[in-house]
Amino acid sequence: MLRSMHTAANTMNALQQRLDTLSHNIANSNTTGFKRREASFAELLTQQVDRLPDDEAPRQTPAGVRYGNGAGLASTMLVTAQGPLTETGRALDFAFTAANQWFRVRVTDAKGVATIGYTRAGNFSLTPIGDRLALVTSDGRPVLDETNAPIELSAHATGFQLSPTGTLTATDANGAVVARVNLGVTVIRRPQLLEALEDNVFTLPTAPGATQELNGNLRSQIAMKQGALEQSNVDLGEELIGLMATTRAYQLNARAISISEQMLGLINNLRSS
Repeated sequence: MLRSMHTAANTMNALQQRLDTLSHNIANSNTTGFKRREASFAELLTQQVDRLPDDEAPRQTPAGVRYGNGAGLASTMLVTAQGPLTETGRALDFAFTAANQWFRVRVTDAKGVATIGYTRAGNFSLTPIGDRLALVTSDGRPVLDETNAPIELSAHATGFQLSPTGTLTATDANGAVVARVNLGVTVIRRPQLLEALEDNVFTLPTAPGATQELNGNLRSQIAMKQGALEQSNVDLGEELIGLMATTRAYQLNARAISISEQMLGLINNLRSS
């Protein structure tokens, strides 16, 4: 009975983590550029119990019995599939039309050290810095150019035009070009190494071949659209189906613990009588 309770409890713990993942996906179904996560399970270690050497009972099953210990959460994989695009008509809304291409932004870690972050959310805006205008994300993080320097534009910039390869041209009220800058774009070749920060921004530990910055001649690979935003790639119907199935599995294992507890109670009563 104790084994059955341990097995059910282990599985309930994994199911609770999957419920958390599904809930997080559902809560961000309308978040710009959000990428859903998918939980996968693995069987925990099993124990082999062999029959006794003098067991001569006729059997048709293999020798011994394998006792499982339930399931555990193996991983929560980041799904980087392209989300649908929504036309906004706003000049500083940018969306990728290719998967695994990310904007580079500046983030600061807990020690105050500036590093590079990655996001698919292209709802940018301008904020004044002295006599210049800085291009920032919706939460105020500086957007980086192809040299990983924060993008700053002339305070006279009023019009903005983005090329499909990520070149932003700013013009003044008279139509004269006052700035031209290449947005920093990176291809993430190992997206499962991405570590989530707040506000839909990720960091990436140093790993060989994990990224490729699209600079120089490689900028021809960039696929970007102005006046649009990439929406979350969460399929709400699929997530709700997964939520219901996981909830039923959780209830089943909770019932198994309840039945095991009742059986232990019966055994204790027999011993005391």
